[in-house]
Amino acid sequence: MSDLSPLPLVSDPQTTSSSLQLLVLSNGHGEDVIARSILQELQKQSHPPDIYALPLVGEGKAYQKLDIPLIGSVRTMPSGGFIYMDNKQLIRDVRGGLVQLTWKQIKAVRQWVKEQQKLGQKTAILAVGDIVPLLFAWVSGANYAFVGTAKSEYYVRNEVGLLERTKKGSARWENFSGSIYHPWERWLMSRPRCKAVFPRDSLTTEILHTWKNIPAFDVGNPMMDGLEPRFPTQNLYRGDGELKEMERPLIVTLLPGSRSPEAYANWEVIMNAVSELMDWFREPELVTHTSKTIVFLGAIAPNLDLNTVCQSLENQGWRSYTESPIQIPDSHILTFKQKNAYVMLTQNAYNECLHLGDLAIAMAGTATEQFVGLGKPAITIPGKGPQFNPAFAEAQSRHLGSSIILVEQPADLTKKICSLLEDPDKFHLIAKNGVRRMGKPGAAKRIAECLLEHFS
Repeated sequence: MSDLSPLPLVSDPQTTSSSLQLLVLSNGHGEDVIARSILQELQKQSHPPDIYALPLVGEGKAYQKLDIPLIGSVRTMPSGGFIYMDNKQLIRDVRGGLVQLTWKQIKAVRQWVKEQQKLGQKTAILAVGDIVPLLFAWVSGANYAFVGTAKSEYYVRNEVGLLERTKKGSARWENFSGSIYHPWERWLMSRPRCKAVFPRDSLTTEILHTWKNIPAFDVGNPMMDGLEPRFPTQNLYRGDGELKEMERPLIVTLLPGSRSPEAYANWEVIMNAVSELMDWFREPELVTHTSKTIVFLGAIAPNLDLNTVCQSLENQGWRSYTESPIQIPDSHILTFKQKNAYVMLTQNAYNECLHLGDLAIAMAGTATEQFVGLGKPAITIPGKGPQFNPAFAEAQSRHLGSSIILVEQPADLTKKICSLLEDPDKFHLIAKNGVRRMGKPGAAKRIAECLLEHFS
């Protein structure tokens, strides 16, 4: 756990401004990133608000990159923000000062609003995440809007009806009031000071519209913004398209997650699956749309130690290789080879890893959702957590539907991929499903424009 000294109530006060004063609340690294994408679009507007932030979990590095001043105290808790999947993590956070931190943050938000209103400023709160920042926004006394990143109706239903669940008790609890959002959450969304709610997909918006006093807007999911590759991936293979498709390697994106040390344990599990897949791929009777070459693209988060990942590869017989089988815009990319397979590790070409992969072996949260949102299938393997544990993986498979193929063990992965590659129609259905569940790009800009309209 790291603890930063309390910051001034307002860093770099902007008391002479007459524009909207906006305070952003978020509770997790992924939520910080989503909020940042919206704030970047707000800053592009002709009359942007003055923006402040309070990350309720973590240190708010995403905001610091935009030079957005923070208010109140910030701290990294032991769980890293994943308490909802594990009660033990909640206990650790409570022992680590969660209650005291929360109280300090509530007071900081209320004080910030009070000071801005004393100066005659128009104030508003943007809550990004789940009920925690939403509750903070309501307590603040200011107008507020909510970007709901944690919940989707797809966790409990699809367009046809409720999902069949093995654990009936949990299913009844999640949907006991007719929505994935519980009555107290909907109450917070329906208050007169709540000017806008941005659910993460169309189905969730549709369900919330059954309560007429919730101002829900279906503008898409900002998680799908900013994923454009730096070069057109369709130009990677030139000439006769059909022939090149038959000759090109199968490309599998590897997504171990970004949280240390969990990501390193996930990487070991993924590499066991890679070994199984390589053995199957060399079978002489195998007929696929690809050559007998397979390329694994390892999207390694910048905060992880690449040497640790490389050592794992070398321990499993992979050797450093100077030539790259495909073009990736990263001068620091590392390539390894073993028989007819390559592993390419990059910490600078995340978008390309998502776009180039035919499928993914994934043990991640946001990265898996973004990969699926590009219309591609992901094979997931439950880890030991605290984030990507069996409960998280099962919930993610419900949320993303047919785009997720959940296997219990790395050894089970090969048969699933074989079946998938032999069924082009399933790839087409998966592509449509992913876009429907994750939405199209451009949501951050649409949210920014809607915020200014409803906070004016």
